[in-house]
Amino acid sequence: MLNRLRTLFGPETRGAAPAIPQGRRVYAVGDVHGRLDLFEALIAAIETDDAACRPAQTTIILLGDLIDRGPDSAGVIAAARAWSQRRTVRILLGNHEEMLLRALDSDEVMRHFLRFGGRETVLSYLAEPNQYHRAELSEARALMEAAIPQGDLDFIRSFEDSIAVGDYLFVHAGIDPETPLDAQRAGDLRWIREPFLSHTDSFGPVVVHGHTITNKPQIRHNRIGLDTGAYRSGRLTALGLQGTARWLIEGQDLGGIISTSTRELA
Repeated sequence: MLNRLRTLFGPETRGAAPAIPQGRRVYAVGDVHGRLDLFEALIAAIETDDAACRPAQTTIILLGDLIDRGPDSAGVIAAARAWSQRRTVRILLGNHEEMLLRALDSDEVMRHFLRFGGRETVLSYLAEPNQYHRAELSEARALMEAAIPQGDLDFIRSFEDSIAVGDYLFVHAGIDPETPLDAQRAGDLRWIREPFLSHTDSFGPVVVHGHTITNKPQIRHNRIGLDTGAYRSGRLTALGLQGTARWLIEGQDLGGIISTSTRELA
C-alpha cells in the first residue's frame, strides 16, 4: 500500500485539515450507473487496500446512482447487496434510484425514468427483452415491477439521504448553501447542482458527492466530486479517508481491459 500522506490544503483553507475520527477508515465510491465490471474491480481494489492498512473500523459509502445508463444495473444491485452482507456498506439514494421508486406508481415518472437511463435498468432485469420492446408505457411499468425482485426494491428503499463522518458529509448531489445542514431538503441532496457547485465558501464539513460528471475527481477545499462518468468514460472513482490522509482508487476500462490504480491526494 502507498504511504498515507497528510493532506495539505491551499491558502483558502482555515483551521485544521478535515479528518476522519481516529480508528476509522472510509471509502466513498462515485456513481456506478450499471457498470458492474468496473464496480467489481473497484470492490476488489478497496478490499486489497483496506487489508494492507492497519486494522480500523472501515465504512464503505456508495454515493448513489448505482443504476441506469450502464448495461447491468441488476448486477450492480446484486453486488452491492452481497457486499453489504459481509461489510459495513452504507448507500445514498441517488436521483436515479428516486426516479425508479417513483416510476413504480406513475406512468409520467416512468416516461422520464426510461428517457434518462431507466430503459437500461429495466432491460437488465428482464429475462425476455423483447417483452419491453413490444410494450406500451403502462405495460413497461408493469413489466419492471414484476421483474425487479422485492428484495432489491426493499434494499433500494433502505438507502440514506446523507451520512456524516468526522469532518466530512457524504451526499449524492450536494447541499443548498443557503440552508442549514440540519434542514436540507431531500430533493436538493439528490438533485442540486447550482448554487452548490460554484459556492466557494466553507460548508462546514467537506461535502463528498457524485451526480455531476467531471473528467477527473474535483478536489476543492469545501467539496470533493467523485462522479467521473463511469457509464460513458469507463472510469469509476473511489476516495479513501483516514485521519487527515486522502487517496483515490480508480477503476478504468481501456478497450475492454479493466485495471485499477491508487494514488495519493497531495
